Amino acid sequence: MIVPLWSYLYRNVFRFWLKWVLRQLTGKCELQRICENTKKSAARTLQIEHSLESSKNKVLQDALNATSDDEVENCVARIIKEKKINIHKEKEFALKLRICLVQIIGYKKLYLAVEDLRKCPYNSDNKEHEDQLIELWNLLMPHEKLKARITKQWCDIGFQGDDPKTDFRGMGMLGLTNLLYFSKHYSSEARQILAHSNHPKMGYSYAIVGINLTEMAYSLLKNGSLKTHFYNLVSGMPQLEHFHQLYCYLAYEFDKFWFQEEPESIMFFNQYREKFHEKVKGCLLDYNVVLALKSEK
Repeated sequence: MIVPLWSYLYRNVFRFWLKWVLRQLTGKCELQRICENTKKSAARTLQIEHSLESSKNKVLQDALNATSDDEVENCVARIIKEKKINIHKEKEFALKLRICLVQIIGYKKLYLAVEDLRKCPYNSDNKEHEDQLIELWNLLMPHEKLKARITKQWCDIGFQGDDPKTDFRGMGMLGLTNLLYFSKHYSSEARQILAHSNHPKMGYSYAIVGINLTEMAYSLLKNGSLKTHFYNLVSGMPQLEHFHQLYCYLAYEFDKFWFQEEPESIMFFNQYREKFHEKVKGCLLDYNVVLALKSEK
């Protein structure tokens, strides 16, 4: 009861007066102080986002609903007018605020794009879906021909049965797109990890674990944990490709983590998956973090 009460008092009473006092002392609003005192990184954008979300001023609140570059420009102009900011003295303020707003709305757009892929079910009657699935096989198993569309061979790359489409139910086409992107852009790493997954004692189902990591990446994106990563990685709007690259990092790092931990068997997968998840979340608490795949070649 004490914590919610303190939170309420801070948001509705103390924060207002703290901002008022600081404005009187510095002659600058909270947005100005953040842009001036915080270096260009996730730290600045996250603080700007929090300030806008916490504000009771409609002009500031509306800035979070911008959906295009033109709307961002209009929001910046309205904020400057609302807060009576002298742009002749604060020459960099508009640019810094604009970059933060573009990153904020870019993250929201990325989530919607990822969600659209996740909601798109794998359809065996869709030629594009089928072609992507066959391409995944050819990239991972270039020296072995697939004998049929429905075959036990799919188990060789870590699917559960003779038709992979059933394994995509949870993550839809997002799961296949991630697997394919990794295999296409990091072919040697993907094949190396596939070989690791066939270890007689510590092996795991490559494709199933890959889809599981897609779910992890998706959940981190959805709950906002990936903001630090993307705000540091891209000064503009992150694209789907940036999400796929994040997946590649998770796939590569999980394989290393799995063998470093030396689990007794695949039966302990959930336990180690959660431990890896916590490790990644810990990394994302660093305002300077960028989760980039660094293969050991």
